[in-house]
Amino acid sequence: MLIFHHDNSIITALNMPRFHVIIPAAGNGSRMGADAPKQYLNLHGKTLIQHVIKVFDQSARVNSIHILINQEDVHWRSTYLHSSSKLQVHYCGADTRAGTVLNGLEAIQNQVEADDWILVHDAARPGLSNLLLNQLLNTLENDAVGGLLALPLADTLKRADDEQRVAATIPRNDLWQAQTPQMFRYATLKKALTEFDGTPTDEAEAIEALGLKPKLVTGELRNLKVTYPQDLAVLSALLDSQS
Repeated sequence: MLIFHHDNSIITALNMPRFHVIIPAAGNGSRMGADAPKQYLNLHGKTLIQHVIKVFDQSARVNSIHILINQEDVHWRSTYLHSSSKLQVHYCGADTRAGTVLNGLEAIQNQVEADDWILVHDAARPGLSNLLLNQLLNTLENDAVGGLLALPLADTLKRADDEQRVAATIPRNDLWQAQTPQMFRYATLKKALTEFDGTPTDEAEAIEALGLKPKLVTGELRNLKVTYPQDLAVLSALLDSQS
């Protein structure tokens, strides 16, 4: 960003952080038991992925939004591209979420700088609020590592045996449920996903494998991921109660 005197002479140039959003949407959402992947299910008159696009488009701080889908995706509508001038679609879906995100990072490498922030957000997590997004950006924009939205666990956890009987009770102290966005520098995230041994469950796990400690930023219940049919009903009720 350039700062000018009243006579238009340049004082200095500041390297302000840039934010890019990656939305992996290559999954089939089999646990929903629906005819279409869950990101294309309807909520309050729009598909889940449209709600996701909208919240990032409304943020003046987000520079670009990248949707990652499979080549054979027949549900994506070209009209979605007209909903935001920031939006791009990349047909680079892989067999795993991590593979899809890594393909996406490679697809946008000419559009970003090594220290730009990448926010990876679930396509089926449409309850992210503008307030919560800003809280995440404000908390992490000067952080050395980056981090993620998450909720402290409130319920008692049980580990099951092969017969689905309780094998152990797991203390919930210091346990959090990960949400998204998960926000890390471009070069760091790409290195983490490239070098990870196996398949990480999320971006934070790959970052942890580098010996780094992502910061936990308290999320919201409405930022839940739609995985099962009842999740859609719960989210609809939450959004109705907060509208």
